[in-house]
Amino acid sequence: MAHGGWLGLIVFVLLLGSAGIGLALQRRLREGHRSSQTADHVRLVVSILVTITALVLSLLLTEVKGSFDTFDSRLRVFAGDLADLDVHLREFGDEAQPIRATLRAYVAAFIADSWRDEAAPPGVYPRLPDSDAVGRRPLGALLVKADTAIHRLEPADGFHQRLAAALAAQMDTVLGARRLLIETAHDTVAWPLVAAMCVWLAVVFGVFGLLAPRNAVVHLTIVICALCVASAIFLIDDYDSPLSGVLHVSSEPMRDALRQFDES
Repeated sequence: MAHGGWLGLIVFVLLLGSAGIGLALQRRLREGHRSSQTADHVRLVVSILVTITALVLSLLLTEVKGSFDTFDSRLRVFAGDLADLDVHLREFGDEAQPIRATLRAYVAAFIADSWRDEAAPPGVYPRLPDSDAVGRRPLGALLVKADTAIHRLEPADGFHQRLAAALAAQMDTVLGARRLLIETAHDTVAWPLVAAMCVWLAVVFGVFGLLAPRNAVVHLTIVICALCVASAIFLIDDYDSPLSGVLHVSSEPMRDALRQFDES
């Protein structure tokens, strides 16, 4: 089970447990604590907590979904920049073939280490033991090697001089796109805030159990509500890891770039 799945399950059990505690305490309340005035007052206070929790939950979902979409967009731009660079390296001629081989190794290693549940690309390239290939030094070293080789190209004529200058500019663009990708890959969720929100939700569900009538319909409603809230927590955690989990960015843009490098 993915990390987000475990977190969602823990929250689901926490909320049901809180509601169960509330139901258990309901029997022990004295008659004076069960008056309609007391219930109305508790509902009013809890409604404030529900409003705050719903606001925080929606903000967290919006934040992680925005970060996920930004990473996906930047990954597509990065893959496109690599493909464009390969086109101009082909135009330069045989002298640029070793650079193409280095970039091909980078793209293949990036795919293999970022999407470990998918089939690894064929060929020889660095295999890294851990995940999160975006900021990995061995992979970054391949790009630095390609950048150095591009700046060492020796153009034979005016056409190749202009092409070498364009290649250097494109390589700078690729390195810049990679930096943006690394920045976006970091976790964006403030987990202390998530923990606090889970405590608030536990209090809310405890009050639900404390005030709820004891019948099957109410119990089923509490279970469904807990499942919906837990699924929202699951989405927050899963969107916060764009390269892993049930919901992750597609590897197709990078695989398309790799297919272009493999073309003769």
